[in-house]
Amino acid sequence: MTQRVRVHCFSVSQDGIGAGEEQSLERPFGQADPGDLFAWAGATDSWVHRTDPGGTRGLDDHVVRDFTRNIGAEIMGRNKFGPIRGPWPGHEWQGWWGDEPPFHTPVFVLTHHVRPSFTLSDTTFHFLDTTPHEALKQAKAAADGRDVRIGGGVTTIREFLDADLIDEMHIAVAPHELGSGLRLWDDPDELTDRYHLERVPSPSGVVHHFFWRR
Repeated sequence: MTQRVRVHCFSVSQDGIGAGEEQSLERPFGQADPGDLFAWAGATDSWVHRTDPGGTRGLDDHVVRDFTRNIGAEIMGRNKFGPIRGPWPGHEWQGWWGDEPPFHTPVFVLTHHVRPSFTLSDTTFHFLDTTPHEALKQAKAAADGRDVRIGGGVTTIREFLDADLIDEMHIAVAPHELGSGLRLWDDPDELTDRYHLERVPSPSGVVHHFFWRR
């Protein structure tokens, strides 16, 4: 089976924004309300952070269940890993996710300030100062034949799109406008020179955008 490079369950607003400005420890998505972007996923039965029984089924739940399917490694940008900028003041910060990160695979964090790898539960974080091509080479090796997920944020996805390294994407467009922030696109149709695009509306109000290579 061919290894694929995937974006999955990444949410943006109707105006293409995936995160607000002024990220901080208290506000991982900056001025954006994460509920505006991710309420559809959090409501599903299969949401990874669900602690109570129940949740919606149907299309949204099916898409969320697919998040981990055949994923062997993830690549993320430093801003997804945490709010700290510049040189690390220490190595105490180990991400937003506590002792049980939801990845369950090796994770490669792109940063200009490398630090030692560490492991939490079954997730090992590696820190790379390198190109998208080289990061993907390392992630594919670690994935052991399974797919590699480009986890975000917006800047990292754009870098991999610009390098023509992404095979398929699922982007959930939420029914809200944010006005300013980190923008994935001005219009999703700008990617249709390289990708097929199918839009599937959900009763939750989001429109799932599925991209795959032409």
